[in-house]
Amino acid sequence: MKISIPNNWFYQLLFVMCIGVTYLDSYELTFGVWSLSFILSISRNYAVSIIKLIIPYILIILIAFIVTWRYEYEYYFIIRDITYLGKPILGFLLGYQLCKKNLKNAFDLIINTGLFIAICHIIIIIIAIVVYNARTVAVLRHYSGFFSDYEIYTFIILLFHNQFELNYSKKKLWIYTIVIGFSAFMYLARTNFIQFLILFLALKGFLVLNKKSVAIIGSIILLSIVSYTAIYNSNPRRSAEGIEGFLYKIKVAPMEAFKTKINRGNWKEFHDNYRSYENIMTIRQVTGEGTAATLFGKGLGSRIDLRQEVSLGGTEQRFISILHNGFMIVFLKSGLLGLLIYSFTIIYFFRKVESDNNMVNQINFLFLGTGIFLFVSNWVFLGFYNLTESKSILIGFLIAYRQKLLK
Repeated sequence: MKISIPNNWFYQLLFVMCIGVTYLDSYELTFGVWSLSFILSISRNYAVSIIKLIIPYILIILIAFIVTWRYEYEYYFIIRDITYLGKPILGFLLGYQLCKKNLKNAFDLIINTGLFIAICHIIIIIIAIVVYNARTVAVLRHYSGFFSDYEIYTFIILLFHNQFELNYSKKKLWIYTIVIGFSAFMYLARTNFIQFLILFLALKGFLVLNKKSVAIIGSIILLSIVSYTAIYNSNPRRSAEGIEGFLYKIKVAPMEAFKTKINRGNWKEFHDNYRSYENIMTIRQVTGEGTAATLFGKGLGSRIDLRQEVSLGGTEQRFISILHNGFMIVFLKSGLLGLLIYSFTIIYFFRKVESDNNMVNQINFLFLGTGIFLFVSNWVFLGFYNLTESKSILIGFLIAYRQKLLK
């Protein structure tokens, strides 16, 4: 039996590495692998569509850089912020470049990478349960990971395999869908469930407003309200394990990132609403410096004083430069002007590229869902600024593939 090695195997490997490294939870390693892969796959030209997406991110860094001269920050934090704020730009361009090297097998590469990640995740789950005796949702997620936007995208593409023209056998399709679907579910991440619902509705065409879509979305909202009311009234315990513990997380979710007053002396209230506390401190400390800081931010290297030591990433920290809220980190670094510019990075995904090509239209739907999901993702998980996300590579990849179909 002959084993054929594709001519573009090296760029396929780079893609798998760039997606996979984000799951190792090391930003330094991720940035290093992405930067090296960017250099090794750099293109001679770039489409206007990818340039339009990265320009707002460049402007945000430029504003923050100019504002930095008003302050005296440590160079370490300034350089670190440049890499943090530049991560989406690097991801989009990297995905775009790697797609141009893998045009013939683009979607196979996306799906196979998702399968690889899913298998690794399931193995880690088994190890966590058997070796480390993980029996609660919190402990299981501690060992196996907290979310996986990439696997949700691959799962959605598999569910809509006909629309994306995947020529897989029924057996292969079932195996891939079950493995990736199970892995994605086992992250037990609320944002991933929301992401799945939004992308599913998008691919169904229900996010394009008409009488039918309004009725369906209205029904889903009503069902969500009824379900949440039932969960809230069941009063799941905070200290509960398993499903009850997960239901408690759902119960506190609506206010977790939106509270405006938090009692720091109440440990439970502080912990459950920590994201809101970050937002409160950010707004208070930026606006407290006056009009200039409110309009243009506090620049690269700026940090928020939490007023107390908080356990983050396994270390006790009081001063932080990276927040959970993508809107707030832009506000901190580049102010209201930065937020205005940042809004265009979301609006970008609502722009439909007109075409008679089916695949182009499916990517349009996927981008529409991505744009809506970014409101949620930015509010709780930094959006494309998340240090362990890989969807920026996938988005850049799909932009390049759509561009190829339009030629």
